Amino acid sequence: MTVWDRPEPPTRPVPLDRERIVAAAIALADEGGLEAVSLRKVAARLNAGPMRLYGYIATKEELFDLMVDEVQAEILPEEQSDDWREALRVLALRTRQTALRHEWLADLLGGRPTLGPNGLAVTEATLAALDGRTDIDTVMRAAGTVGAYVTGAIRREIANLRAERATGLSKHDWQRAHGPHVTRMLATGRFPALAKAVHDATDVDAETSFATGLDWVLDAVAAKLTGPPT
Repeated sequence: MTVWDRPEPPTRPVPLDRERIVAAAIALADEGGLEAVSLRKVAARLNAGPMRLYGYIATKEELFDLMVDEVQAEILPEEQSDDWREALRVLALRTRQTALRHEWLADLLGGRPTLGPNGLAVTEATLAALDGRTDIDTVMRAAGTVGAYVTGAIRREIANLRAERATGLSKHDWQRAHGPHVTRMLATGRFPALAKAVHDATDVDAETSFATGLDWVLDAVAAKLTGPPT
């Protein structure tokens, strides 16, 4: 029986339910990442005994599943566009915005699909955007491709944010600090393509980079939707 199917125990002197437990866990994770979350720490935040929580949640993995599902509600738009491209773009952008509010989400994206109501609703919205536009196998590959891009781009962005906090160096400060080494390496002539990128490429912010890459991925999906559905 999954955590979604298992009934909650009756209320006891200190009121508890999964909603309060999950809210406390999310607050801990927002403050200190997933490493700050344990059933013991959640119980302490709720002024309850740790063993009380096991009546509601059997493992930390179940707690993480519930946390992910809770914040996935933030991904769902109130209304979904009839234009498949706009629908997928909105879902991708809202996923990024949600991950930036809850950085720990990046650590849990990309694994097995979550089976809670909000996770299933996000999956439904993704597949519904493409439904009827091509065969189901192409729909699944397209959805998987967009999802892989979104997950990878979000993880890279959040890894950079964490590196800035850990080192105290912004992206440009880090580049300046390592500039002499990079200059020496490029001067060897062994890395001509990299030298061109360093000297000539336009530097863009993370939001622009994400949106541009997303458009390119959606262009590739569009190319697979040109034929009639089968």
